[in-house]
Amino acid sequence: MRIVLQRVTSASVRVDGELTGSIGTGYLILFGVGKEDTEDDCRRLADKIINLRIFSDENDKINLSLRDVDGALLVVPQFTLYADCRKGNRPNFVQAAAPAEADRLYQYFVEYCRSKGQRTETGMFGADMKVELLNDGPFTLVLE
Repeated sequence: MRIVLQRVTSASVRVDGELTGSIGTGYLILFGVGKEDTEDDCRRLADKIINLRIFSDENDKINLSLRDVDGALLVVPQFTLYADCRKGNRPNFVQAAAPAEADRLYQYFVEYCRSKGQRTETGMFGADMKVELLNDGPFTLVLE
């Protein structure tokens, strides 16, 4: 699993002009699934993300979690995180999971976050999405 997490003050995603997910303070998560990924990986990364302490406290130290700031998640599926550009000029995606499995694990990740009481909004798997965000910091992490 490969995740690009961006701390945001707001983010939204649209499909065919229709809003599918929108948050204020929180994390925009670009979510990629690899061939070897499992539900265990989903749970491990979701728990890590929910408990990450990357928001500033009253002393301007990055010490607060998503829950501490009443933040939300916007999870956007993005198989292109598994692009391999080492050879030639056209990326290959042979390390990305097959679409059906990637969608299943994406949905599992989202539902697991929700089961932990985390407000979680989504994009749409396989759709052409338009994502808007206002980075906070910017503060961007890559998790695997």
